[in-house]
Amino acid sequence: MKAKHRIVGLIMFMFLTFNFLNAQEYKLLLSESTLTVDGTSNLHDWSIEAKAMSGTAGFTVSGTDITALKNLTFVVEVEQLKSGKSGMDKNTFKALNSSKYKTINFKVTKVVKVTKNTNGTFTIETLGDLTINGVTKNIGQAFTAKLVDSKVQLIGKQTLNMTQYSVEPPTALLGTIKTGENVTINFSVVYK
Repeated sequence: MKAKHRIVGLIMFMFLTFNFLNAQEYKLLLSESTLTVDGTSNLHDWSIEAKAMSGTAGFTVSGTDITALKNLTFVVEVEQLKSGKSGMDKNTFKALNSSKYKTINFKVTKVVKVTKNTNGTFTIETLGDLTINGVTKNIGQAFTAKLVDSKVQLIGKQTLNMTQYSVEPPTALLGTIKTGENVTINFSVVYK
């Protein structure tokens, strides 16, 4: 009877150790990550790049496969969204109410599915809370994930109507230049 309890105990220990070793916490690597916000105006298209981002993720990896996503957060500092044009940046910060809301946040609330693709990448379908300008909406977000050594690269995009987050599209030159309501966020973020 004691031998049976030892075997059961050993199996449980091995199972817990295996799960612990494979469900790891990853942190966003800013130096290898990019995020741009692309939009339109009545004059020309425009683009802003995030210069400061952070986040964490819990992936379960088995060999060369991502088998689960346990959690994921992503944070962008509003006043580190840069276009290279100070006037445009100021208008962006004002539209996003950066004096009150310093960050844009995304947090996965549900993992719908993880699928292995034929090219060795993975598609991770999620639902998550996106907070912009103090307004939170639950959105669907799909990622293409790729394992590279001890890193996970997530690639994706999301099109948003900014008015749904109480963001009034910025204007310039006394309202003669007007930006469109929709923006597209393109990202390639690396977690290690």
